[in-house]
Amino acid sequence: MRRSTKLAAVVLSGSLGIASLAACGAKSTDDTSAGASGTAGASGIKVGMAYDIGGRGDQSFNDSAARGLDKAKADLGVQVTEADAKTGEAESDKETRLKSLVTGGYNPIIAVGFVYQDAVEKVAKENPNVKFAIIDSASSTQPANVTSLTFSEQEGSYLAGVAAANKSKTKHVGFIGGVQSELIKKFEAGYKAGVKSVDPAIAVETTYLTTPPDFTGFSSPDKGKEAAQGQLDKGADVIYAAAGSSGSGSIEAVANKAGTWAIGVDSDQASQPALAKYKAAILTSMVKNVDTSVYTYIKSIKDGSPLTGVKNFDLKAEGVSLATTGGHIDDIKAKLDAATTAITSGATTVPTAP
Repeated sequence: MRRSTKLAAVVLSGSLGIASLAACGAKSTDDTSAGASGTAGASGIKVGMAYDIGGRGDQSFNDSAARGLDKAKADLGVQVTEADAKTGEAESDKETRLKSLVTGGYNPIIAVGFVYQDAVEKVAKENPNVKFAIIDSASSTQPANVTSLTFSEQEGSYLAGVAAANKSKTKHVGFIGGVQSELIKKFEAGYKAGVKSVDPAIAVETTYLTTPPDFTGFSSPDKGKEAAQGQLDKGADVIYAAAGSSGSGSIEAVANKAGTWAIGVDSDQASQPALAKYKAAILTSMVKNVDTSVYTYIKSIKDGSPLTGVKNFDLKAEGVSLATTGGHIDDIKAKLDAATTAITSGATTVPTAP
């Protein structure tokens, strides 16, 4: 879900020039195959990735996408360039970022996050020969050259709820959403359903940090910390935050109170270097394998059979899962396995709205 660094200029072909793409916050991470002419890597493919707020280094959503990009570069020989978003930016900034990648000869272009939906649709229509992918969004109006990479977040969140309910001593747990959007409501719905499947009497606190068009809820650790502290004060002893880098603040608050647990999101947050000092307090993380979707999409293009339409990664396809780092959920493995089987077999249908 979401360290923005101002990035160095990339070597580009054509008339773009160095300043244009650098101005949109882009950098080339290809240091071996792009010469002065800006030619593509060994595969002949140049991939542009436009991050959501927080960018590479958010320990969560963007970092998961970055891992997929890194794997594609290493395994498939593609040249890659990354572009960061800015907190509080206008819709026109997103369009400019995508257009700069197009002008730079990047094809495909991957937009990380539903906030790019309108910009992707507009720029894709203007550039029908360029392939685009957008993570976490699917629209009935998007052009044929746009592929949606989506996930069944509610299914992984259900398992997080089962884990929370089984570990709670106070019978009181919490959910923190970064931005009150349809996407994050899927996390909330699945989590609550998982909790209630174990014990309907368990109380679930819910807090959203911001509402659209304010998306700072994905990049404000101070807000995450304050929200988590409020839930802890009310008696919650397990808190699941689906809030990008804001979740690190939630994890910090939980780690400062003995006997409580944090549940991370998107990446295995207990294994993230920036959160290592809190790992003993991270029960598990609902891992959303964005890296898998990014790599799969890029590979499909290299193989000559590009994914099109909507490609959903669910629990059965291992698009979502629970992290086991630290061994904190080993004792409830049988219960989690049973819940997993119920979902993948179709016996349990997880709601997508609270």
